[in-house]
Amino acid sequence: MTGDVTLETLGWDARWIEVWKAHRPEGEDSLPARVVLESQHIYRVHTGEVEVLARVTGRVRHKLESREAFPAVGDWIALRPAAPAEEMGRIVEVLPRRGRFVRRAAGTTTEAQVVAANVDVVFLVSGLDHDFNVRRIERYLLAALEGGASPVVVLNKADLPRDVDQVRAELGPVAGQFPVELVSAHSGQGLDALRGHIGPGRTAAFLGSSGVGKSTLINRLIGRDVQRTAEVRESDSKGRHTTTHRELVILPGGGLLIDTPGMRELQLWDVSTGLDDAFEDITALSIDCRFRDCTHDTEPECAVKAAVAEGRVAAERHANYLRLRKEVTSKPVEEADLKAAAERRREGRVASKALKKLYADRNK
Repeated sequence: MTGDVTLETLGWDARWIEVWKAHRPEGEDSLPARVVLESQHIYRVHTGEVEVLARVTGRVRHKLESREAFPAVGDWIALRPAAPAEEMGRIVEVLPRRGRFVRRAAGTTTEAQVVAANVDVVFLVSGLDHDFNVRRIERYLLAALEGGASPVVVLNKADLPRDVDQVRAELGPVAGQFPVELVSAHSGQGLDALRGHIGPGRTAAFLGSSGVGKSTLINRLIGRDVQRTAEVRESDSKGRHTTTHRELVILPGGGLLIDTPGMRELQLWDVSTGLDDAFEDITALSIDCRFRDCTHDTEPECAVKAAVAEGRVAAERHANYLRLRKEVTSKPVEEADLKAAAERRREGRVASKALKKLYADRNK
């Protein structure tokens, strides 16, 4: 980040000042900063005056209970500046988050991963090509709502031939009252509408699968190429992961953007609350079910199943609701606890290796 950057530019406000007063470590010579990039547990943070490298102290590392608690892009932290003989500053506290986008970590680890922290609005980007998938949008919407951010469905590649009315009809029951913006990163259509959802001090995250045009949209919003982009295959609209890390960038005129690597599959974490919000139609119908704890699957006198039979709720939407509900209620807690401890040990080794490599590269 270059230019005139202040804490306020980065999203610091009166509410964060109160949080800082309550959580600033006692006796620490620390100052607030925001995480703008993370790579192998080495963080780039901005203090509102300067951008520096930082790492989590050993004391804080042992205090953090899970991968989810470690700093993520968008987090506000307490930074102890580097001493003259030190290469990096030290993160001595992670401030409580206002909102975040969380998914189950990729691979075999049963643990949550924070994709973006302190997010005000989430742009759920889908391409109007072979990438368009209502059920995938439904899944992203569920995770966004659970994280406390305001979701906006973004349909990119509006310059391609597509029956937009049909697309909106398919999306209607899924998007509900949430905005749906039709944009084109190629022509610039709809960019002003996206800017209208951000504004000074607000943070937006772009989420979607590879090749949907997230990085290109960000480049157009900023007015210059700051993110790498690549063409998708015409045969199936599949794209390469040109964004390989999460990074916070400042938007001219105010606002901040977080780009994220494309996700082949979003594995949900704890979205029990978001499930009701994302499926408001099913939640409203459930009031008339015979049983208060009805799962809308095998129980008799279920108002939701009756609505499906009558065509008032799409069978595909009901089936996806059942799949998502089963996914979010079958997380193996015991396994998660064991694997979380192993993951913390692994992350400590990764951070140590990354730090040694950083020092070696600088001494070449």
